Amino acid sequence: MNKTLYFFVFSVFCSLSSVFCFAQEDVVKINDQQVAGEFFGMPVSMDNYRFAKAAIVIFGPRWGAEPKTPQELEDRVWEDLLLSYEAFRRNISVGSKEVEDEVAKLLEAEKVTFDWKKDKDAYGKWVTERVKEPAQAFENQIMHLLQLQKLRMQVIDSFVPQVTEEEAYQEYLDQYNTLSLELVQFDDIKAAEDFYNKMKNPRVWEKKGKKDPKFAQRPGFVSLQFLMDLWKIPRSDAYAMLGLPVNSVYKPTPVYRGYGVFRTLQKRVAEKEKFGELKKSYFDQVKRKKQFNSFGDWLKAFKKDAKIKVYATRH
Repeated sequence: MNKTLYFFVFSVFCSLSSVFCFAQEDVVKINDQQVAGEFFGMPVSMDNYRFAKAAIVIFGPRWGAEPKTPQELEDRVWEDLLLSYEAFRRNISVGSKEVEDEVAKLLEAEKVTFDWKKDKDAYGKWVTERVKEPAQAFENQIMHLLQLQKLRMQVIDSFVPQVTEEEAYQEYLDQYNTLSLELVQFDDIKAAEDFYNKMKNPRVWEKKGKKDPKFAQRPGFVSLQFLMDLWKIPRSDAYAMLGLPVNSVYKPTPVYRGYGVFRTLQKRVAEKEKFGELKKSYFDQVKRKKQFNSFGDWLKAFKKDAKIKVYATRH
């Protein structure tokens, strides 16, 4: 196929009515037939590249982590382009009613005073002022994001993982077991150990807290799953803290950045008997997690097979 690939990148995770990212560069340019790159050996036009990039810049990421660097943004653009191609290949469509519903939610969140369906001039003016592009392009980007979401859900739902009772029970324990902690962070283990040796007596910790209530962080009364996922506390340490009496000071342990020394303030311990009442929901949660993990593996392999080649696009 020698011609540039012109597939419609009309293809969001959650509702589009959440947040705009209005700090937009000039990413929408019409009828630019320069080639931005290729995948599966097929050229991708600069028009499609700019369209996909504009959708991310305007609406923000609707799937996965937010791009924090130019390279991460570039990677996300090409991922969305590739997924748009796959959605097109699978004949995944988005109806006008779906687009209208999303526009309505978005405008409601923005608290506009006009009827966007009846007053097209006011709607067009609002879109142009807010995102510096015509209303049709704006709606096409919404269609694009909805199409990508449909594709992701289709792929995710196609996986049928097996879930054991042991896995569901562990999920119950991770989510139901709950701790309220105080935490002091350090960049290196030596500083954390020195602090622990001075503060391991809870009375000393309490005295310090009365003098300076802000010396320790409080993540809140949260599940062990939260502490393991968000704070990156090792599972063994999270469960060791759960096993200690309230008001215990726990030794230095790795956290998402550096090391932490902890004091337990409150805890709720999961009861095995309650699992029977909640078993199905935890089976479903483990299944969904496995499906999302499988989607990540699928996407990684899909991008590898596509052999994406990016030409000069940052200009």
